[in-house]
Amino acid sequence: MKYRSRTDIVGSILEATNGGKATKTKIMYKAFLSFAQLKEYLRDLLQNDLIEFEEGHKTYATTAKGIQLLQIFNNMQELNPIRLNEIEENSILV
Repeated sequence: MKYRSRTDIVGSILEATNGGKATKTKIMYKAFLSFAQLKEYLRDLLQNDLIEFEEGHKTYATTAKGIQLLQIFNNMQELNPIRLNEIEENSILV
């Protein structure tokens, strides 16, 4: 697999948790992450209110804020044929 930017990985996680009822295992497999990577990203996404943890079901779901970010991410990918990690490497978005 080619190098993926943090933006690509966040997009994959938000896509996996969209609709709710996503367990850690499901997110790991859909986003192609190790457990250590998953823990780091889940912590960051929870802190930024992009996903939420549902205690009773022990699952994750994308929040309204996360869905907005996912839509923006998808629109950027459609509009620009250059991969987002290439843009990040060239510091256009920074």
